[in-house]
Amino acid sequence: MRTNATRLRENLYKLLDEALASGETIEVERKGRILRIVPDRPGSKLDRLIPHPDAVTGDPGDLVHLDWSECWNP
Repeated sequence: MRTNATRLRENLYKLLDEALASGETIEVERKGRILRIVPDRPGSKLDRLIPHPDAVTGDPGDLVHLDWSECWNP
């Protein structure tokens, strides 16, 4: 949403609450330049996962049907 400094000053808390609720950036025009108020977007729990490159991925059923005879030493 774009506004000017006067409207921002008149409706500061309302505009800030709207930005938090919608996640939309507020752009304020001041002296011919644009200032942006950007709400912080916390990452999801999946974004905080630590990669494990050695982990087995895929269908677990495929592991059951693998031929392990080369690796087996009785």
